[in-house]
Amino acid sequence: MTVRLLLADDQEMVRQALGTLLDLEDDFEVVASVGRGDEIVGAAREHRPDVALLDIEMPGLDGLAAAAVLAAQVPDCRVVMLTTFGRAGYLRRAMEAGAVGFVVKDAPADALADAIRRVVKGERVVDPALAVATLAAGESPLTARERDVLITARTGATVAEIASRLYLSEGTVRNYVSAAITKTGARNRVDAVRIADDRGWL
Repeated sequence: MTVRLLLADDQEMVRQALGTLLDLEDDFEVVASVGRGDEIVGAAREHRPDVALLDIEMPGLDGLAAAAVLAAQVPDCRVVMLTTFGRAGYLRRAMEAGAVGFVVKDAPADALADAIRRVVKGERVVDPALAVATLAAGESPLTARERDVLITARTGATVAEIASRLYLSEGTVRNYVSAAITKTGARNRVDAVRIADDRGWL
């Protein structure tokens, strides 16, 4: 059986190198390769891959959001998150989005190949060190709205700009920011964004 693969990574060099490595495996065939998150579902519908390898941070749509859409619209395609960001919060969010594997990019090539074969067999595959870190970190304390506010704040937006983009009042934004600062143990808004980002909560 040949396993059909879709690769999604916004760094073309990484995507090409990964494709070349995987094509060396006798039982793999890379049938689609995209550089934007909003191209993933269309490519999956067209090429019907068995496994999609998705980077997390991509333009258009991040890999976690794309994984959720794939799970709903192309359920036969198994999703493996492949990322340089070994953040505990990402693993939890990836599993909630329907991903069945999570492999960090600095893993050996044979480990990735093994992960692909295992998810095709119906197994879940998670980087062991990341699994331990996720259990230790616990769940994100942020509400969905607090997370939205911090994500918007990450761009350097002012309170007024955040309020405008999220259709909230400035007072409500300040309340969400204050709550996020308290929950992350941060000194200020910038620190809260950094801490939440580092823990994979954004």
